[in-house]
Amino acid sequence: MIRSALLFCLFSLVYALPVYAGDKLMLAAASDLRYALDEVILLFRQQHPTTDIHVVYGSSGKLSTQIRHGAPFDLFFSADSRFPELLYQDGHAVTVPQPYAVGHLVLWSPRQNMSEVELHQLKNMTFRRLAIAQPAHAPYGQRAKEALQTLGLWAELEPKLVYGENIAQTAQLVQSGGADIGIIALSLAKFPELAKQGYHLIPTDLHQPLTQAFVVTRHGADNRAAHHFSAFMKNPAALTVMQRFGFELPATLPAQD
Repeated sequence: MIRSALLFCLFSLVYALPVYAGDKLMLAAASDLRYALDEVILLFRQQHPTTDIHVVYGSSGKLSTQIRHGAPFDLFFSADSRFPELLYQDGHAVTVPQPYAVGHLVLWSPRQNMSEVELHQLKNMTFRRLAIAQPAHAPYGQRAKEALQTLGLWAELEPKLVYGENIAQTAQLVQSGGADIGIIALSLAKFPELAKQGYHLIPTDLHQPLTQAFVVTRHGADNRAAHHFSAFMKNPAALTVMQRFGFELPATLPAQD
């Protein structure tokens, strides 16, 4: 009887090992975070080496729709706080949206230095195509449209516009020659490969703020790794990475030297 009980305990422990070997974490993230969040994840893994993390990058609007339809994301990092706020209001998120960054737009081209070119000067420049993210579901695209409208350039430049599905795809569109100039995220223009050419920061008073926030989704409610990662976003090392990629920290978070 004792031997049988010992064998039962042994088999129970063996079969339980895969369950406790590590946590799994699925993130949905706005594509302006493609480089910054990758670095934050590397830092997080130093403290949680057994956590299996996967990230899907895309436009905030489309990711939000996928979450509403049951996509198995545990955390959602949006480029516009409006999307996580609506998810929380409608019961698709279990935490109040937490602001983590304020994004910025820049004028950028891989073929010419745009550091001295202001947005209003596009009116007098010769180029074939201007790339922006799709305003219908990408916050950076919506803000680019707002900036062009504020300057009275939207109607004139709209025939030259080409659209990326998200802001990372917009940058790739310009890199590949599909457009001559792009209005992209500062966080992407800071990446060494793109930073070889200068960029010009678009004044924030030309558009609504790009206040970014994240939530733990209903799917991730009982996922301890989701809550650990949520807390880690306030870690000084994570905040330093965000600032290095050009993100402004919300007033609720301390700036890092």
